[in-house]
Amino acid sequence: MVRLAEFHRRATENLAAEDPEIFRLLEREMRRQADTLAMVAACSTAPPSVLACAGSALGNVTAEGYPGARFHAGCEVADDVERLAVARARELFGADYANVQPHSGSSANLAVLFSLLEPGDTVLGMDLDAGGHLTHGSPASVTGRYFRTVGYGVGPDGFIDYHEVAELARRVRPKLIVCGASSYPRTIDFARFREIADGCGAWLLADISHIAGLVAAGEHPDPVPYAHVTTTSTYKQLYGPRGGLILSGPDAARPGPGGRGTLAGALQRAVFPRAQGTPDLAGVAAKARAFAAASTGAFRALALRLRLDARQLAVELVDRGQGLVTGGTDNHLVLIDVGAKGYTGVVVERALEECGIIVNKNRIVGDTRPAHVTSGIRLGTNTLALRGMGPADMAACADLFCRAVEAVEQLGDTDYRLPAPARDGVRAAVARLCRDFPLPGYPA
Repeated sequence: MVRLAEFHRRATENLAAEDPEIFRLLEREMRRQADTLAMVAACSTAPPSVLACAGSALGNVTAEGYPGARFHAGCEVADDVERLAVARARELFGADYANVQPHSGSSANLAVLFSLLEPGDTVLGMDLDAGGHLTHGSPASVTGRYFRTVGYGVGPDGFIDYHEVAELARRVRPKLIVCGASSYPRTIDFARFREIADGCGAWLLADISHIAGLVAAGEHPDPVPYAHVTTTSTYKQLYGPRGGLILSGPDAARPGPGGRGTLAGALQRAVFPRAQGTPDLAGVAAKARAFAAASTGAFRALALRLRLDARQLAVELVDRGQGLVTGGTDNHLVLIDVGAKGYTGVVVERALEECGIIVNKNRIVGDTRPAHVTSGIRLGTNTLALRGMGPADMAACADLFCRAVEAVEQLGDTDYRLPAPARDGVRAAVARLCRDFPLPGYPA
């Protein structure tokens, strides 16, 4: 304990002495996070204990393969760390199988797709504009280049029409269906998706990268009993390190693709040796720490708070005249149609950043603007809830958002003017709110 603490203390001192330029940049970033209101749905803030694992000496270990079957010596401790991470992931999600080696949620998705499919097979995934992810079959992704991809969308109300998805699956006969989203603010019916997949003989992959914390805490339906495979990133709503995770429930023991071996065996081979070499063992340790934290009562309270925060934030924004996709939210996401008021997403994103509010532009259903401009803004409450803000504090967040946006003069798709008095007034109010609700464990 003392040796590890001393190591981290000296490491920071050495960095300051040996490379003051990068040290100053890291200091600036820590101050930026402390002083800005992060309302980005894809972000969270990892506890210092997670960052301590991620920066540990385990990063020095080369360990291709899996515990007990490595291709390098010197992996006794690394094996114990990975076994612990796997056990904690399985317990957290009630899974029969877990692979903690993927470097990201995207790499986890790619490993799964390339293990279950052959080039040219059909993938049915959610359209990007409807809330899907690049790795769900977008032409911009490798998945759209190696597979025949078909997209399902949402109805005029912004909700998934499961009858239409079923009809589409019946017509195109996909080999794999992807459910889960990166900007869909409503509950996903995983059981219904499994019915659809079984009806056309497809594998079902559930990507819960954005809602993994809600799932783990019981605040969103769990896909693990229904999907053949479930994937997630570990940094968004699990408050862990950058990384990915692959899970499987009862289907882990079923035959794998082509009837060869088991599905679990196919997933093991998909990550190593097919998709990755040596894992990031320091990252695996950080995942293990995050999984343990996510199994506590304190985390369940956090997950409930962030869901209730999002619901109240949606109410407050609607009350202030903002138009929301689907009219509200069931999870942590709030998707705003700023195009309806004459703004572009990129202008709102940049103007809010000047005011100390961090959001991201996002395409929405029927969007005619390109991805670097967009008509939507995506908000999330992961970090607001972590700061200790509850539903009663969402009025202040909505006020600051609207004050900043209403002060913007849109001059073109990407050009705007934001008067300095308005900007400085919002920024000062943001700074006060951040001081009232500091990031736990971080210097104020």
